Amino acid sequence: MKYVLMFVETEQFAKELEAIGELEQRAAYEAVGRWFADHADKITHHTHLAPVHTATTVRLQGGGEPVVTDGPFVEGKEVISGFAEVEVADLDEALKLARSWPACPIVEIRPVS
Repeated sequence: MKYVLMFVETEQFAKELEAIGELEQRAAYEAVGRWFADHADKITHHTHLAPVHTATTVRLQGGGEPVVTDGPFVEGKEVISGFAEVEVADLDEALKLARSWPACPIVEIRPVS
């Protein structure tokens, strides 16, 4: 079964990452790299998204003209910073992967239909 794990960055997490030293940042990124390497047999695709300030949103108004704006697709203090598509046996296995994620404090899991 395929799921997408969406890695959600919070403002607090971003501030904490910015505040730590270069060596600690490197260690954090290396932990993410190890996570991907450890689960490579289940990951079918993954990517890191460009920063939220690069986003463009198209809001489709019921019958009206679409409205195009700069910025993230939702208003809030949490943004999806990347995702991984995984092929696993079931939701329990997807949850196990999500629980071991070493970075952003939130992982949203959705089945791929």
